[in-house]
This record gives sequence, C-alpha cells and structure tokens, in this order.
Amino acid sequence: MTNSLNHVGNAKQYKNWLVKVPEVTAFFWIIKVLATTVGETFADYLNVTLGFGLNGTTLVTIVALVTALIFQFKSTEYRPSLYWLVVVLISIAGTLFTDNLTDNLNVSLITTSVIFSVILAIVFVIWHKTEASLAIHSIYTPRREAFYWSAILFTFALGTATGDLFAERLGLGYGLSLIIFAAVILVIALTWKSKFLNPVLAFWAIYVLTRPLGASIGDLLSQSKKDGGIGLGTTTTSAIFLTIILALVAYLTRSRKDAIPLDKALAE
Repeated sequence: MTNSLNHVGNAKQYKNWLVKVPEVTAFFWIIKVLATTVGETFADYLNVTLGFGLNGTTLVTIVALVTALIFQFKSTEYRPSLYWLVVVLISIAGTLFTDNLTDNLNVSLITTSVIFSVILAIVFVIWHKTEASLAIHSIYTPRREAFYWSAILFTFALGTATGDLFAERLGLGYGLSLIIFAAVILVIALTWKSKFLNPVLAFWAIYVLTRPLGASIGDLLSQSKKDGGIGLGTTTTSAIFLTIILALVAYLTRSRKDAIPLDKALAE
C-alpha cells in the first residue's frame, strides 16, 4: 500500500516530466550494440592510440560521464542525443572498470565477473524493494533514474568481464564468442516472445549480454589479424560505429519514434 501511494505521489510531483528513457524498439537494440562496440574500441583508442594510458583514459572518461549525467538528471524529458551520449560514456567506463581491476590490480576475470554480478544483483534488489518494480519504462523520477543508470553501469562492467573471460581467458576467440553470445540472446528473446520469461528479466538479461556481444564485434573488427581480428584498427572501427550512432540518434531526435509518454509509464 505504501509503495502504491509513493508511486502516485511521485507521478504527481513529476507530472510535467516525460519518461527519461526510450521505448525498447529495434532502434534501441541497434544503438545499444553499436554503443557497446564503441565502448570497447574507443577505450582502446584513448588508452593506446592516443597514449592516455589506462589511468588517464579512466580519468577523462569519468569526468565526461559525470558531466553528461548532470545534464541528463537535470533534463525533464528524454533527449536522444543526451541519453545515448551517457550510454556510450558508461560503456567506456564499464570497460575501464574491468580493465583497471584486471590490469592494475591483477584481479582475475572470473573474480571480476563474480564481483560485478553480485553488485548488479544488489542494485536490483534495492531498486525493487524501494520502488516495488524494475519496470524499464517508468523512469520519471530522479530516484528511479539513479537506480536505472547504476544498473546499466554494472551491466556494462559485468558484460566486459564476461566477454573477456570467454574470448581471452577461455581462449574461444572473438568470432566464436560473438556467435555464443548472439545465440544466447536469441534463445532469451524467443523464450520471452513465447511468454515463458518475464519481460523485465528478459530485458536485463539481454542488456547484459549485448555488452560482450558488442565487445566481441569491436575486437573482431579492430584487432590485428595475428590476434584473431580483421585488422581495421580502433580508429576506423570507432569512427564507423560513431557515425552510424549519430545518424540514428539524429533520426530519432526528429521523429520522436522512441519517446514514451508519462501515462504509458504509469500503467507499469
């Protein structure tokens, strides 16, 4: 009863807001995978190509992410350019969280996968206990948005650790890892489509798995042939995917095809 009253109270308090996140459409998943790929390749671009080093890249990314999040939280509606900028920066940050643990602190990929799994589970438990829901379309209050972005951050960190674990630690390579993650995502999607799986659970499971999927795509394209890649390099790969992201975001900004009205969110 208390949670229901809080839900109504929050709706009244933020009645002038639109939902702060996009509708989950094909556009959403396409841009998500592209952003994930950029997170992998652009982190390598800053770290190696531009010579920032791991610590320098981490500092630059955190400053940029915090700045973008400030603007995102101040916004009272979903803005495609701002939303997806935050996603791209969180993708890079998630990559760097894992890289710092493995490269600077010598924590194994198995351990980092477990750590981020536990942290993500804790975020979901607190979110559900506080809001009585993990509904992904009802992000129209600052508290819900804080839970949303916290969950996304740790899905990226977990996805990075899992992707590296499969491709590098287990030696499966980028191509085979890509096929495995794509197959698991397909199974989850079909299970959800057949109504055997809760849609919120299916969403977050696929959201986690698209991270290692995108990372495998990025590594496959950017890494040298001797390392199992195609050899496009991080600069070319990042430029290609960023260009596609910008084009799609520009289209969504004009069309508003993925904007969700508040009354639909309240139905959740």
